[in-house]
Amino acid sequence: MPKYIFVLGGVISGLGKGVTSASICRILTEMGYKVNIKKLDPYLNIDPGTMNPIEHGEVYVTKCGAEVDLDIGHYERIGGIECNKNNSTSSGKLLFKLLTDERKGVYLGDTVQLIPHFVDSVRDFIEFNSDAYDFIICEIGGSVGDYEASYFLETIRRMIHTYTKSNVMICFMTYILYYASTDELKTKPTQVAVKQLMSFGLQPDLLFARTEKSLDDKTRNKISIYTNVKLKNIIQANNISNIYKLPLEYIREGFLVAFADHFNFNIDNTEIPRLDKWMKLGTGITKTIKIGLIGKYVELIDAYYSVLEALKHAGWHLGVTVDVIWINVRDTINIEAKLKDVDGVIVPGGFGTTGIEDIIDAIKICRINKIPFLGICLGIQLAVIEYARNILGITNASSAEFGTNADTLIVNKCDEHKENLGGTMRLGDFEAILDENSLAFKLYNAKHIVCRHRHRYEIDIKYRNVFENGGLYFSGISIDGKLPEIIEIKDHPFFIGTQGHPEFQSRPFHPEPLFVGLIKKSINLNI
Repeated sequence: MPKYIFVLGGVISGLGKGVTSASICRILTEMGYKVNIKKLDPYLNIDPGTMNPIEHGEVYVTKCGAEVDLDIGHYERIGGIECNKNNSTSSGKLLFKLLTDERKGVYLGDTVQLIPHFVDSVRDFIEFNSDAYDFIICEIGGSVGDYEASYFLETIRRMIHTYTKSNVMICFMTYILYYASTDELKTKPTQVAVKQLMSFGLQPDLLFARTEKSLDDKTRNKISIYTNVKLKNIIQANNISNIYKLPLEYIREGFLVAFADHFNFNIDNTEIPRLDKWMKLGTGITKTIKIGLIGKYVELIDAYYSVLEALKHAGWHLGVTVDVIWINVRDTINIEAKLKDVDGVIVPGGFGTTGIEDIIDAIKICRINKIPFLGICLGIQLAVIEYARNILGITNASSAEFGTNADTLIVNKCDEHKENLGGTMRLGDFEAILDENSLAFKLYNAKHIVCRHRHRYEIDIKYRNVFENGGLYFSGISIDGKLPEIIEIKDHPFFIGTQGHPEFQSRPFHPEPLFVGLIKKSINLNI
């Protein structure tokens, strides 16, 4: 029977439950255990696919095409597991299935209620395929006290009743407020949050204390007394510049001692993960470069979380720190001035009409001034539009997303497009064939590649000959020959666009080749 570890949060949201869940996963997998992580979000959206990136952050996409919370990216990058649609759910998704089943007569005349029926559906999600693992880690979105998460907490209470406390561990992440005026750490918000949790019949076994100032013995004792958590089970969680070193920080703080004590395991020194290679990440830096990120959602950097991580991975691989220069196309800006001091440019994905012409102007500047350029999703689409307008003379070139009937739609709707917006894009892994004479082939060192996709519009393949005769090269094509996957300009040091989202596949020790290529050219290295 698997054992369950629940990761909850209190006081405020955004404390790092996802990173903590992934770090626990990394520790346990390094010890040889089979581990899976599941995320439960209390919102009523079916998934985050239609949610505003400025409010919610990026939408991460799994190999199978599920649109999920960015925390699933942590699970894959730090935890080292490959996630799918069964690793993430929401109240909305579970309720939708519940009501659909009710309409089909699945409940055979029962009065369908939140308790027990909805709680049972939450439990079914948590326990699905659980026997294949030693540990199931479950992260609950939001904060304790949020009304909409109460049914998740009731599910945990029932699972403890079934499996007993010795097989279920509750990790509670909280914020210890630092009051600068009196130079004090305040524990009252944590006390209140834990009491809220206890009102649902749940007692934390381990407490992760996020703090901007180290906990002294007095504060630790106070937390322990008022939360009923053992003193040795209070784990200090300071801000850390490199999240990939968090598993070792938690081990140093005593996580394994608390873990072994709770589950009655004996752990000797030979079983403690050393994580040596993880500690080397970000070391040996010899240079800093500036990469301009031209985006529509830069008010919240989490909207581009995977892009930022991919830049870090590629930079570490080459001994480089990447300083991201944020360029917000929602503001009135002088694009040319913004691009004067950057070493390279990325235009990532995005939706809608805002800032489109500014991005096109920026791409033109990169093309003319030979600035290394990587366009992702929207970036590749705007790159071909810019080229069509300014090189091929198709002055009304545009996209079906923001153009008119009078325009030449170089970019059009993909086959998967339907009336509904949610879950109707081209999603998940798609294979592409690379031309062996291309820069893309040189970067990937492979003829066949796979890249994750998330797009509703794509370059119209019928314009391929027009572009290639004019100097813009379609170097990667989908297996069915219908979708331009990668484009290049040959007489440019590095000008490449991809319809996929390679950032989702970048890992700390396996940086994504397109990002490596961008960084190499930005520091004048040969590819």
